[in-house]
Amino acid sequence: MDVLTLSRLQFAVTTVYHFFFVPITLGLSIAVAIMQTAYYRTGNESYKKMTKFWGKLFLINFAIGVVTGIVQEFQFGMNWSQYSRFMGDIFGAPLAIEALLAFFMESTFLGIWIFGWDRISKKLHLTAIWLVAIGSNLSAIWILAANSFMQQPVGYAVRNGRAEMTDFFALITNGHLWVQFPHVFFGAVATAGFLILSISAYHLVKNEKHDVFKKSFKFGAAYALFGSLLVILVGHTQAQYMIKVQPMKMAAAEALWETENPAAMSLFTFGDEANRKDIFAIKFSGGLSFLAYNKFEGEVKGINQLQKETEEKFGPGDYVPPVAISYWTFRIMVGAGFLMLLIAALSLLKAYKQNYEFKPITYKIVFWSMLLPVIANSTGWLFTEIARQPWTVFGLFTTANSVSNTVSAGEVLFSLIAYTAIYAVLMVIMISLMKKFAVRSVNEIEIEDHEAVEDNILSKA
Repeated sequence: MDVLTLSRLQFAVTTVYHFFFVPITLGLSIAVAIMQTAYYRTGNESYKKMTKFWGKLFLINFAIGVVTGIVQEFQFGMNWSQYSRFMGDIFGAPLAIEALLAFFMESTFLGIWIFGWDRISKKLHLTAIWLVAIGSNLSAIWILAANSFMQQPVGYAVRNGRAEMTDFFALITNGHLWVQFPHVFFGAVATAGFLILSISAYHLVKNEKHDVFKKSFKFGAAYALFGSLLVILVGHTQAQYMIKVQPMKMAAAEALWETENPAAMSLFTFGDEANRKDIFAIKFSGGLSFLAYNKFEGEVKGINQLQKETEEKFGPGDYVPPVAISYWTFRIMVGAGFLMLLIAALSLLKAYKQNYEFKPITYKIVFWSMLLPVIANSTGWLFTEIARQPWTVFGLFTTANSVSNTVSAGEVLFSLIAYTAIYAVLMVIMISLMKKFAVRSVNEIEIEDHEAVEDNILSKA
């Protein structure tokens, strides 16, 4: 394989791996803050135990997420130096703000929260975890601001072969950012909700029907349902926006070769990508028009017409993304999303029936449902980035022009293997740590809490 292919593969591996942790961090930080707020307002010790239990899992996830995120930034200079040269003036600004403002805020108050139990006032300690949650999500906004420029460039001018920022306000008010961030945010809520739901179900099945896990199960189900419902609704809005600014991406997602009015939505298509035609397809008449315009009529441009228009604008070339990958990643993401909605709704119904007895098949479905948001998040990002090809910066800079021209295929292959091996080790460590603390009983939490109080007393003596 050449340098470009290997660099793309390496970035895909590191990005998908890093994004395993990001949604959990975003969603679990808010969940822990809500639990601690309930403890602050009610004084109920169950909420305190919930805060500490889920807070421990949040800390493990946060630490691994930080380590894997650092690698992303190094790759821009190492494997994608031409992209960094072209985009540095714009891409660097939101990333710098993210590090200097949001991440420092997040990590500083996280330290206060970790070591502040029984050392600072309850109100100040609660404020610390809320500032952690706010900082985490501010980090996401700044990173997505950079990514949104790649999807829809705004507020720039190209001078001397480089993109230069001319309007910072345009960058942070980019329409793509404000349909993308809600989708990421509610996806994170759903991810954390299913993690809480699944682990709570494990404890309830193990006959530890303590109030901590009953409350956690109910909270997780409600949190997962809220996130799943909203991510579907804002996803619909994002799809409509995508049709306006990146019509080729939606055409690839639907394997829509020719322009249609009304446009049918593909339920299942087996196509010939090389010759751009369907071999076998089951379609819902007017479905894609409804997705685009909320009515069962309206033109949606097909791949062939869009290819012709893009060639007229940018010159000869292949501007069609990998259709099969785009088509199936989009469907896996959407399918996982609707399964999440169904499982979360049924779990919440079970919680309100106050019946925590699980049949074996029900338990397995609920427990392994924690993988659904991971699948949805991963395929969603793969679709977002792959279906933008051949562009790194849409309409401005191609992926082929972005790769470093001073590294060899052997060097990239070596680093790809090294990163994959290191990440595999990190994954084993992360799963081991998460499992170790996820299976703790309430008694172990109480012992840990008691020991912490004793240590605090001794430190003051």
